[in-house]
Amino acid sequence: MNRCFYTLVYYLLLPFIFLRLLWRARKAPDYAKRWPERLGFFPAPPQTGGLWLHSVSVGETIAAAPLIKQIQQAYPQLPIVITTMTPTGSDRVRAIFGGSVFHVYVPYDIPCAVNRFLAKTQPKLVLIMETELWPNLIHCCHHNNIPQIVMNARMSERSARGYQRFATLVKDMLGKLSLVAAQTAGDAERLLSLGLLQEQLVVTGSLKFDIRVPAEIKSQAQGLRSSWGNDRPIWIAASTHAGEDEQMLATYQWLRQKLPDLLLVLVPRHPERFTQVAALCRSSGLNVSRRSSQETVTADTHVMLSDTMGELLLLYASADVAFVGGTLVPTGGHNFLEPAALGIPVICGPHRFNFAQVSDMLLDAGAMHEVSNASELGAALLAVLTQPALHQQMSSAGLTVIEDNRGAQQRVFEQIKGFLESSPR
Repeated sequence: MNRCFYTLVYYLLLPFIFLRLLWRARKAPDYAKRWPERLGFFPAPPQTGGLWLHSVSVGETIAAAPLIKQIQQAYPQLPIVITTMTPTGSDRVRAIFGGSVFHVYVPYDIPCAVNRFLAKTQPKLVLIMETELWPNLIHCCHHNNIPQIVMNARMSERSARGYQRFATLVKDMLGKLSLVAAQTAGDAERLLSLGLLQEQLVVTGSLKFDIRVPAEIKSQAQGLRSSWGNDRPIWIAASTHAGEDEQMLATYQWLRQKLPDLLLVLVPRHPERFTQVAALCRSSGLNVSRRSSQETVTADTHVMLSDTMGELLLLYASADVAFVGGTLVPTGGHNFLEPAALGIPVICGPHRFNFAQVSDMLLDAGAMHEVSNASELGAALLAVLTQPALHQQMSSAGLTVIEDNRGAQQRVFEQIKGFLESSPR
């Protein structure tokens, strides 16, 4: 009954969901495209009966990519379908995998759309990244005897409290999963409190620790850094949200009095905000170069605005210190491990709940520093940029944390391998 009521509400909300897509399309036109896919209408893939991976957007896709490539290498004949929910996630799938996978948007969580999707793709195993738990999707797969693994599962205290409000629906949904590979013991405990059974659960660690920085990234970063000015201190503010960009620019203005040649690399989280942030920079009296326009960064450039996609690792590698956004506003933070894997000292705000244990590890090791506001951010940045010993200590600590916690990818792969090789489908 709980799922039936949920489904009824979802159907009633569908018109408003599409209106929201139109609203978002004002700034990101791709949201107005490919709507039939969201209802399960799309040309069937050339091969069926393979693997279906769902990762909501860019970060989850990047985290899953090395594992999917490992699966492709081990099972070269296995068809793979990858779904995302956002245009940016869609772009990343195509950039990373090209034509080696079949990609469409995930169907909305209504039975008719999910069943159409399953009929066309006929997966024999479903992989779900992190917390993309949808009652009808999980029910329909279970009804069709398709095993489902939730990989890299995380469940913050805040999310667990939200799920508790729908305890019966959530317990029924979790009971239909074949396996949940949790990132940490804390995530596992919260999932168990929501009704997951111990035999459905394994703790594997975070796939994000298995990040491998391609050698070409470092060489490209050297060239980029040279074009910006090798002697300039460079600070990157990555994955920033509305309400943070203003704080980044205010901090930059203060820092520029101490470090006149400082360059800020500003990377807003959402593409639809690129033009707005560029205007914000100019209204603050700062000279801005937009990367998408290939505008030259000169000695007079204050801000290099990254308004492209898929370059974050390169930009991190080109910087001296990183602020990771979504932390000075209550968003919960983004991937702290990417800059750490490059030996870049990390600074964050207090809102880290999306990556609580990972960020605690970096803080405890001295690889990351937490600040409460723009004033503290400025002081922390100044210390890292002017104290080589502190910079080296934070850099080494981050690399050590990454190296000491690798291995989740292989552990998850072994679980997937067991399901693939035992599946009768």
